Amino acid sequence: MCIATAISLLMILICAMATYGAYKQHAAWIIPFFCYQIFDFALNTLVAISVLVYPSTIQDYLHQLPSNFPCKEEITSVNPTCLVVIILLFISIILAFKGYLISCVWNCYRYINGRNNSDVLVYITTNDTA
Repeated sequence: MCIATAISLLMILICAMATYGAYKQHAAWIIPFFCYQIFDFALNTLVAISVLVYPSTIQDYLHQLPSNFPCKEEITSVNPTCLVVIILLFISIILAFKGYLISCVWNCYRYINGRNNSDVLVYITTNDTA
């Protein structure tokens, strides 16, 4: 419980740093959050690979679930190959979304770096006619 609390507080700190860095336009404050996203993406990719390489682990995991788990009987009655395909599809959707979020954070980092760099011109357009 203590380790989970420490990890949760660390994640809150990293997210707060990224938010502060984006708000105050300090690119260096965004890097820890970006590194966390890359690490999380890599771990989820390893999960997808392990499901693909060892599909029998899904059935083992399902048998370890408690008996009062909702829809346990329905899930275990599904064809194992179909279950692997459904799980891989779900993980692929999650990985695509995480990749999109990584792209968003990287673009924010590049924008702030470019804005603070004198070599790059940033044009701001408004509807103000004055």
